[in-house]
Formats: sequence, structure tokens, C-alpha cells
Amino acid sequence: MRRVYLTNIPRKEALKRFLERVEIPRRREEIPVSQALGRVTAEPVLARTSMPGYHAAAMDGIAVLAEKTFSASDQNPLLLEPQRDYRYVDTGDPLPEGFNAVIKIEDTQAREDGRIEILAPATPWQYVRPVGEDVVAGELIVPALHPLRPQDLGALLAGGVAAIAVLAKPRAAIIPTGSEVVPPEAPRKKGSVPDFNSTVIAAYLQEWGADPAILPIVPDDRVRLRSAVEGALAEYDLVLIIAGSSAGSEDFTASVLEEVGEVLVHGVATRPGKPTILGSAAGKPVVGVPGYPVSAYLSLEWFVRPLLYRYRGEPEPERERLPVTLGRRVVSQLGVEEHVRMTVGYVEDRFIANPLTRGAGVTMSLVRADGVLIIPEESLGYEQGETVELELYRPASALRYNLLAAGSHDLIVDLLATALKERDPRLALSSSHLGSMGGIAAISKGQAHLAGVHLFDPETGEYNLPYLKKMLPERSDLILVNLAYRMQGWMVPPGNPDGLQDVRDLAEKKISFVNRQKGAGTRLLFDYLLKQNNISPREIDGYEREEHTHLNVAAAIAAGTARAGLGILSAARAFGLDFVPVGEERFDLLMTESFYRSPAGETLLATITDPAFIGQVEALGGYSLRDAGTVYR
Repeated sequence: MRRVYLTNIPRKEALKRFLERVEIPRRREEIPVSQALGRVTAEPVLARTSMPGYHAAAMDGIAVLAEKTFSASDQNPLLLEPQRDYRYVDTGDPLPEGFNAVIKIEDTQAREDGRIEILAPATPWQYVRPVGEDVVAGELIVPALHPLRPQDLGALLAGGVAAIAVLAKPRAAIIPTGSEVVPPEAPRKKGSVPDFNSTVIAAYLQEWGADPAILPIVPDDRVRLRSAVEGALAEYDLVLIIAGSSAGSEDFTASVLEEVGEVLVHGVATRPGKPTILGSAAGKPVVGVPGYPVSAYLSLEWFVRPLLYRYRGEPEPERERLPVTLGRRVVSQLGVEEHVRMTVGYVEDRFIANPLTRGAGVTMSLVRADGVLIIPEESLGYEQGETVELELYRPASALRYNLLAAGSHDLIVDLLATALKERDPRLALSSSHLGSMGGIAAISKGQAHLAGVHLFDPETGEYNLPYLKKMLPERSDLILVNLAYRMQGWMVPPGNPDGLQDVRDLAEKKISFVNRQKGAGTRLLFDYLLKQNNISPREIDGYEREEHTHLNVAAAIAAGTARAGLGILSAARAFGLDFVPVGEERFDLLMTESFYRSPAGETLLATITDPAFIGQVEALGGYSLRDAGTVYR
């Protein structure tokens, strides 16, 4: 039976409806204080003993009766008799009976006959820790619903509390579903999907104070899913069902939840995360989490995290917010609240943000994101150059050291990110694959620190400089820094079954091709090869099919959806493809001279000219860094 959305309501309204109808009943347990870090107190905790439990010396020195020292002065030194007038004490020692002050040892002068000379009087209770100075028996140490910090544990132990009642962690059942889903350690077969969602969801739940358990994968079978849900409801405080929440013929989550409980919300007006299910069964919250990973994790954050923080009696942590300038246009759909993952960098005295891939299944967009842009449901989006506010995943102070790279994709740029961080842990490098032309535009608008370019000019036979002179003739502050020479060639299936040797074979044999996007240097090179051989783009099967990276081109060929693509040797090797060389090209980094001379620019130059980095890159094959660091103007 195919399901349709029961509701499609705004996110905040969905959360309100959910929290009004469900809660996780609080349970308590007693644990040793030494194991209680981060746990939440179930009741107020009072001190059982005082700390210190006696008047204690606060300094190494001598204990005295202050009143007997009042006559001491520089002009009238006072001699104290051992035992009768003073006794030696160390820090923390009980103050001897009959004494009420301590004189520091360095303020005394010992005599050979055992007496001690002092030149100033003591005041009553100087350098003495009175009973209960730190903790007084019966005093409140921590209130109920208090997350325990390291200093709290010390105060509890000082107050004689060795065990403490805390909230038991809510037990959460995670039920992965889908006949195509397999354990992550299982061999990969075509059509199978590894269950990585469960591990990520479990980690989030642990971070928010729950005790998650990943249950066995349930295939697309209504009876087996109902049995799994009923079993989980009998044992756990919270049940999460992964996938099966949409409107497909094998999406059973909503109907099963209706059978065992109540569906409160099915469909939220967000993107990603629309097919979320919120419900209740056996007095416990049940959440149908979308199967696409980004949708799943956002849904978890929107609806499960508030539930768990309410259980702990804590407000949800608020993210830092930051005004940023958009480096690219971001469009949205009316009626849908959209959450767009963004990268952020500090370029020319302002924060620049660029959107990452927005698909609900693109897990790497969450890995790479520095923050999220929330576009209200009444907005169509924002234009390039507009100022918007982001919720940050990383502190703004750290983002000042985030370098934005734009332009052409190359595996070296990925290696460079690691090498830069090893040289300066503050630095991070985020890449946007816009093609060489897009990289030049990003630099000209002050929206990136550096851009990879490899544009061959057929009129001069040169790389990159002619394009700068044509596109940005007024910019004298731009420089090109050579990163590498790399080999471009035909990436083909192992054994080169079509016998592809040049672009004429591609046209004559009708070999299916996957192209790079407009503005990419590889696309310009391909067009140049076509023109040289008088071949029309219409003669190429797949000319209009575009990918944004060499790795994506190689992946398409390895998957069998294309038979050839123009790219670099390292990408072909990454997917076990054969490679037919076409020619060597120069790959430069475009940047402003001010960035080149900045501390970050100096670190970049030191990195790309480091023999260790050069060796690492050249070991990939198809690269030469013989001129790395050379500047072209």
C-alpha cells in the first residue's frame, strides 16, 4: 500500500506538536562520583562533611597565639619559645590546640637555642583555613538537573559524597530498514547500500546524552518491521526507524506506526528532511528518520535533540551566528524552509560563504560544512554579494584561517589541504570546483584566496597568462604561482576496449563520452582538440554530459555509464582505469599579490616547494613539480 504525506507543516510547528504530546520519562541511577562527569543530577546534593573538617594551616611556618605576638616590631624583635609559644606546621596540618594563627616560615629567624625571632605581629586566623572554608556540612553542592563538570566532582568528594543519583541515560533503539541495506562491514555488491546511517545517528545520540543501540537491519517487510518496532518499544525509551518514511510502495514506517501507536506528523516543510515522521507508541516517542543521510541527520537535530535536552533539563546549545557575504547565488523554493550547508573563509577583510552540494544524500557536504544558511519558506533565496546570517558549525575565530580555493579541480589541492594543516594547524583549505574560468571570476570579485587554473591559449601556445590579460586587463595585483605540470589524457576502461587513441576515434567510433563543465580548463582543451581536427561537438556522444571534477569523470567510466573522458592520470589510477596520454599542461594557482605576501601565502609557498610534498605528489603519477613556486605575471 503506497503512503502519501499526512501533513506537510512548518518545522517549528511540527516540533511544538511533537513536544506537546511526547516525553521520555525520567529514570535515575546511582553511580560513583568518579564516573559521573557529564551526567545530570537527579536531585539536589548536600555536603555530608565539611572541608576542611578542622582548622588547617594554609602555609608552611609556625603556629602561634596571635595575642602573644602583638609587641613584635623591627625595633623590638620578639623571641618565641618552642612548644610553649610556637609549633612548626606544614600546609594542611591541623592547627595545634591553643594556637590561632600561622606565621610563614620565611618571616621567621631561627636561633641556635631553638627559639624563633619574629619582627612583626600576627593577626588572629592569618594563614589559617577555618573549618568549612571550602564546603560546609549540609551546604548545597549542586542542584538537581545539573550537568556535572570536573570541578563539581571535586566539590562532591570534598563534601564527603562518594556516590550520586543521576538521570539514567535514555535508551534509544535504532532500527535500520531496507532490503538493499547491508552491514557496513559486509562485501559491497551492486545495488547494496552500507548501513552507515546507524553509526552516525548513534554517535549523535551519545553526544546528546542517550544510550543508543543499533538493532538488526529489517528488510522491506511490513510484518517484520512491526515486530521489530514492538520489540523495541518494550525495551527502549525512544525508537528511531531509519528510512521507509517517504511515499514509496515499500515505505511502511508510517502505516506500522499507525498500527502500534499514533502518527503526529508525517512530512515537514523543509529541504532536506521533508519525509520525517513524528509519532508516539506505548507512551514513548517514535521518529521515522528519512533514509537520505543529510535528511536523516538534520531531522535528528531538529526533533530528537530537543527531546533529549528536555529530558536533561537543559536548554539546547545555541550555535554562533555570523554575517557573511555570499560568493554565489543561492536559490530556494517558496513554501519550503531550506537548509544549505556552506563553506566560509575570510577574504579581504570580510567573511565569504559558498554553498556546498545540496542533495539530501551528499554526506560529504556535512563533513565539509562550516555552517548552515537557513532560507525561510517565504524566500526565493539570495543573490551573489548579499549579506546573510549563518549558523556556524565551527567558531568564527577559526574561520579566519580557512582558505577558500576556487577554480579547477586537482587531487593536489586535496593533498595541499592536509600538508598546510600539518605545517600550521590553524589553516584549513576548502575547495569549490568552479572550473578555471569560475576561479578567475572568484578571485576578481574577492571571493577566494586562490584559484587553480590551466587554460591553454591556442593563439600563443601559452597557459593562463593570456586569459588573465583578456579577462582582467586592469588588475595588476594578480599573480600566478606554478603548482605543477600534469599529464592530461583519455581515461578509458581497463584494457582500452574501444582502442581509443585520439579525439578522431571518439567521434568515428561513437564512444560514449563524459565531459567537464563549461569554463573548466579540461573542457577548453577538449574543444581545442575538436577544432584542430574539424570535429563538431554534435559528433561526440555525451558532449553535453558534464561533471565537475576529474574524479567524477573517472567514477562515471568505472561505473560503466561512459566509455571515455578527458582527465588526469591520478584520477584514472584512483579508479583502476587505463590512461592514454594527450599532453602535458601547466597548472597554476591564481592569487592576489597581497595574499601571496601574507603569512598564509608564505606558508602556502613553503608547502608547495617542500621536497616532502613534491615527492608525495609526484608519486601519484602524471605530475611534475619542477617549477613549483615559480611566479608568473
